Amino acid sequence: MARLFFLLSGEHKTLPFSELKAVLEAEGHQYRVLGTLRQIMRLETGVECVKTIVKRAALTRVCCAELIYTQAEASKILQQADSVPLEHWIRKGQTFVVRVRRIGESAPEVDSMALEKEIGAVVLERVEGSRVKLSSPDLTFFGVITEDRFVLGLKLAEIPAKPYVERRPRKRVFFHPSAMPAKLARSMINLAQPKSGDVVLDPFCGTGSFLIEAGLLGCRVVGFDVQWRMVRGALRNLRYYGVNPDGVLKADARYPPVSKVDCIVTDPPYGRSATTLGRDVEEIVADFLVKTSDCISRGRRVCIAFPKGTEINRIAVKMGFRLVESHFVYVHRSLTREIAVLERT
Repeated sequence: MARLFFLLSGEHKTLPFSELKAVLEAEGHQYRVLGTLRQIMRLETGVECVKTIVKRAALTRVCCAELIYTQAEASKILQQADSVPLEHWIRKGQTFVVRVRRIGESAPEVDSMALEKEIGAVVLERVEGSRVKLSSPDLTFFGVITEDRFVLGLKLAEIPAKPYVERRPRKRVFFHPSAMPAKLARSMINLAQPKSGDVVLDPFCGTGSFLIEAGLLGCRVVGFDVQWRMVRGALRNLRYYGVNPDGVLKADARYPPVSKVDCIVTDPPYGRSATTLGRDVEEIVADFLVKTSDCISRGRRVCIAFPKGTEINRIAVKMGFRLVESHFVYVHRSLTREIAVLERT
């Protein structure tokens, strides 16, 4: 077990933390939360989990082995830096760079650029033959000033956001304005905690956002929609991203043509741009939960998005589900999504 810290996306206050924990739990990594700060989660866990996080997480940005955790005061930071056994982390002759990022207006009295130079000077003095190299160094010492704290570590991985940009709805071969953004879709898949090879169902698949993200994680995917146009469009999108579904069918979620799946991730229709066939979202979800509750085993999860203010959680509890957590995501003035994670009891 090692002390690691993770720089998380600032796009949402709670989702990145829950997604990170869900990824670790889905893949069976043991961990202990040492603390959380704005956009930072500190964990005691195995270093091998970094590969899993890089593969799966949408809302984690940087993974580091923690070297320093202290108050955001220059004197205390440099005192801690001087006591770190650097010879365990950087060898003679290796190149390095020090980068410090400030979150928001945290500790404005600390000069981040000066801190980079001062920490670099400590490394140069302590490790014979080490050299600063600003571009493509052997090692990156990565620090974050957040709230009134400073954390420094050796960067183990950085997760690019570009793949999610390339999979955004307007980049797909079939587009619909109700489509879920790739990053949020991946995050919801992770909250449902499927493993590679698990069967993931989206009973309101639309353009295939969830099926794409689950398929890229190695899951088997099944989706259906009441409109042929959406079924055909979802299939085009899945082919475009190299995902081979177990099935994408024209079907009503109230009468699911499946008997067993491992988890369900979905975004039922509720807006003006998505058809509801004359039913309100609560009726739609109640009907689908009744029919699909027997499709998943006890302890497995449903992750569902719906408009804030609806009674989906109350309905779900009546249908034999436990509310694990909820997150609220602002979309526009007339829509804030609630992302709920439900567990079959």
